[in-house]
Amino acid sequence: MCRHLAYLGPPRPLGALLSEPPHSLYRQSWAPRRQRHGTVNADGFGVGWYAEGDPVPARYRRTGPVWADQSFVDLARVVRTTALLGAVRDATLAGADGEAAAAPFAGDRWLFSHNGAVAGWPDALAPLAPELPPVALLSMEARTDSAFLWAMVLHRLRAGDDLGRALSDPVRAVAAAAPASRLNLLLTDGVSIAATTWGDSLWYLSRPGQGTVVASEPYDDDPQWQEVPDRTLLTARRAEVLLTPLKEPSTEPVTAPRKEPCT
Repeated sequence: MCRHLAYLGPPRPLGALLSEPPHSLYRQSWAPRRQRHGTVNADGFGVGWYAEGDPVPARYRRTGPVWADQSFVDLARVVRTTALLGAVRDATLAGADGEAAAAPFAGDRWLFSHNGAVAGWPDALAPLAPELPPVALLSMEARTDSAFLWAMVLHRLRAGDDLGRALSDPVRAVAAAAPASRLNLLLTDGVSIAATTWGDSLWYLSRPGQGTVVASEPYDDDPQWQEVPDRTLLTARRAEVLLTPLKEPSTEPVTAPRKEPCT
C-alpha cells in the first residue's frame, strides 16, 4: 500500500530524489522491491516541497500513475528544494476521492503521508471521531483512512505537539481501535522529519553535508541505507537520526491534546 519518501538537506532537484535513481519512487510506482502489501502504486501520486524563504510548501498531485504524467518529469528536472515529501499511491478503495486522496496532505507548514491501511475502515475508527473538533472532520480533503489519520495528526500539531508525538500517539490510538492496521506515517515541516513503522518497511540514508532521506525502501543500492525496525518512531534533521521504539497500545485510551480557545 503506497510508497513514500522525505528529504532534508542541501538544495537538490526533485528528480534527483524522486525519478533519477535506479529504484526511485517513480519506478516504485510499478516495480517496488520491498513492498509487503500490493504490487502497483498507480492510483495517484504527489510531491510537496519548500521554497527558500517560504515556510508553506507547494504541492503537485495527480490522480493517475506518475509514469503517465510528462509534466511531472519536466517539473522534477528543474525545481530545486532543501526539503520535500513525495508519495505514490495504491488505493485502499479504488477511485476514492481521486486527486484529493493523493499524498502528501498539507496543512499550515506541514506535509503528511500514510503508507498502509486502517483495518475495518471506517467503522473501526468511529470511537475516535469524538476526540476531534467538528471542524477537523469537516475539513478533511478526502473520505479515506489516510485523510482521517491526517486530521488526527494535524489536530495534535496545532495543539502544540512536536512532530514525533503528533505521529506516535495517533498510531497507538488507531492500533488499539483497529489492531490489524498498517500505520507507516511520514511527516515534515521542512526542518525536521518524523516517521513511524507499523506493519511495512522504512529505511533512511543520512550523510554529513548531504542531508537525510527517509523512504519506504532504498532508491539505490548504496550500502549506507539503514532499515528501521518495525514499531519504531524515527525523528530526523539534516544529519541526525533518532530511533525510538513505539510501545504497543494499552487498553487505556491515549489522551487527546487539550483544545485551545479560538483567537
